[in-house]
Order: sequence, then C-alpha cells, then structure tokens
Amino acid sequence: MCRPLRRGWREGDGLNDDDLAQSIARDAGALLQAVRAEAFASGSPQGKDLGRAGDARANELILARLAAERPHDAVLSEESADDPARVTADRVWIIDPLDGSREFGLPGRTDWAVHVALWERGQEITAAAVALPALEVVVGRDGSRAAAPVHQPARILVSDSRPPAFMAALCERIGAEARPMGSAGAKAMAVVRGEADAYVHAGGQWEWDSAAPVGVARALGLHTSRIDGSTLTYNHAKPYLPDLVIARPELADRILAGIADVSAKDVRTP
Repeated sequence: MCRPLRRGWREGDGLNDDDLAQSIARDAGALLQAVRAEAFASGSPQGKDLGRAGDARANELILARLAAERPHDAVLSEESADDPARVTADRVWIIDPLDGSREFGLPGRTDWAVHVALWERGQEITAAAVALPALEVVVGRDGSRAAAPVHQPARILVSDSRPPAFMAALCERIGAEARPMGSAGAKAMAVVRGEADAYVHAGGQWEWDSAAPVGVARALGLHTSRIDGSTLTYNHAKPYLPDLVIARPELADRILAGIADVSAKDVRTP
C-alpha cells in the first residue's frame, strides 16, 4: 500500500514491527523533504553536500526512533559504524537513511528513497518499508501491487550511473527495453507500482541498498533473487550484496534465463 507521508510519533505507541518501519520511513522522509526544501530556497550547498547533510539528519532520526522503541535490537546503517556483534543478534534493523543521495541533491529529481527493514534470524526480512518522500508515499508489506499487464516491450529499470554490462544483450535477447533511474528503492517501488516490469542490478550494492525494497517486493508477490536465481539473504559479516533481480513473476524466468544465456556467451558482467 502507498500511504501518505505524515509527521509525528509518540514513544510508547506500541507499534508492531511493520507499522514501526513505515512510521520511521515516513518521518525520515518528511525530515528530508524539509531539509531539501530549505536548501533549495536558501541557496545553501546542494549536490553532494546536500546529500551528505540529508543522510546525516535522517540517520540521526532513525537511530533515535529505534533506540527509543526497539532498544534491544541491533542496527546496520549505511551511515553508522558497523558493530560486528550484530552478526550474532536475533533482530537487526537494516537501514539506508537516504538512498539516492545524488538524486536528492538535484532539483526536480524524485527518484530517492528511505529504506527501513528488519531482519530476524531464521526468517530473513520480516518488516520493511520504503518511503518515496518526493512522491509523498510510503510503501509497506501490507499493501498491494499494481495489476497492470507487462508492458510491451517489457520495461527493465537499471542504475543510471552503473547499468549492468550485459543489459543491452539481455534486452535484445528477451525483447525488453532498459530505462535508467536513480535509487534502488525508487526502482523497486516503480515495479511494485506498475510503472515498470523489473529492476536488474549487477554493479555492486550493499545490504542496506536492497533489504527494504526486497522485503516489500517479496511480500507483495514479486520475484526477488540474485541474478543467478539464488536467494537474497542478509546480515552477513561483510554486508556486500552486489546484484539482484526484482521482477513481475510472469517475467522472472525470462530474465534469469536471458542473463544466463548472455553470460554464457561471454558478455562480461561486473
């Protein structure tokens, strides 16, 4: 479900994990919108500097919320030093306070996001939310995905800065077209929202880039996997997870077979 952004929370509300993930993503998104609007209005540093400022402010808010409402849980955040003890924890929040900091710092870009996910031992991602603040929505695991038919040709979203080296060959192989977009969360939610049919990445990522988008997409019935079809898993000692496929189920087999085919023909992958 795509829910309107709103401000405010009260410690002790007793939210369940999914509701808490959505609440935190919503409030971090509202904060980022305010930070961005102030910077653009005042002419203060933008671009990378604005992205760094947004990352820091959103991270501070998210960590404070988790410390208040889930004080015994571990946290893996892109913007905080990693505590190796999380690897033995039973519950780990995996967060990206601002996914798409480059796009956040550019006027007119809406393809940036906030990721909040909970990993639990033996269960993988059990709560997740992705906020798309510039679109004023939060997408959670309790919603629904668009029921529109696959586009003709199928639309596959890729990074606008690091598209997979095999993408041109894959699109030719399966009759699809590649479309660039920023932010892993924005791309994944575009598939959920029916604006595209798949998101394929093979240029290197970390767990915080995909945990929340994969958690939402998987819960809403989309295919999620590595590009070789293997399962995406989280909370590893080195949280590097370089590739993924998020796709409409009716398209997933074609994409995976196509990747295998073009790779077998010595198309170099990152």
